[in-house]
Amino acid sequence: MTVQSRIEEILTQNFAPERLAVINESHLHAGHHPDITGAGETHMRVRIVSDKFTGMPRLARHRAITALLKPELDAGLHALAIEPAAPGETVGW
Repeated sequence: MTVQSRIEEILTQNFAPERLAVINESHLHAGHHPDITGAGETHMRVRIVSDKFTGMPRLARHRAITALLKPELDAGLHALAIEPAAPGETVGW
């Protein structure tokens, strides 16, 4: 299973999102670190809309997602951009 698939599965199980996009942006970061070639799954962007974020401050949303994905970060995911929203909130994507 890919990192992207695991992230999608974890977030789907825990947040039951109405919208979810996990985007591999690794190719955009090739060469900014000696071990990052851009070929793998080192940089991910998460765009998620879930009822579970209603009334939750932005920092708490980020912490909740980061806590769930800690095993992926510990296993080599170098960067995680998080764009969480509750239904009805304006998003730029």
